[in-house]
Amino acid sequence: MTQTKLQPYLQTLMQMREDLLTRIAQQRDGKASRAEVAFAHFDHTQDDEGQINSERDIEFAINENETAQLQSIEEALKRITQGVYGLCVECGAMQSRERLLAAPQATRCMACQTTFETAHAAH
Repeated sequence: MTQTKLQPYLQTLMQMREDLLTRIAQQRDGKASRAEVAFAHFDHTQDDEGQINSERDIEFAINENETAQLQSIEEALKRITQGVYGLCVECGAMQSRERLLAAPQATRCMACQTTFETAHAAH
């Protein structure tokens, strides 16, 4: 893919990364670590243990999701610099423009992604 054709994907990925980092910073008030924020949420002695555990689990799930999103964006940016952006990691075919516009961090074409999800849903 030429630099000109890559530009919209690069801009989208950079904006996605900036938005995610901004959201993470806002959630942490720009100062506290995720653990400190989580602790503040759970410092409710009047709450029952089940509620505290549920809130903790939600906080950790959000953190894992954000980390996975950031990693997928960073990997897509790396694929751009390596000159392999848009190629399916499974079959090597070029992903469709529509797929990359909808999910610029996608690593697999639709057919391979469907196969991957089907195989992993059974586990």
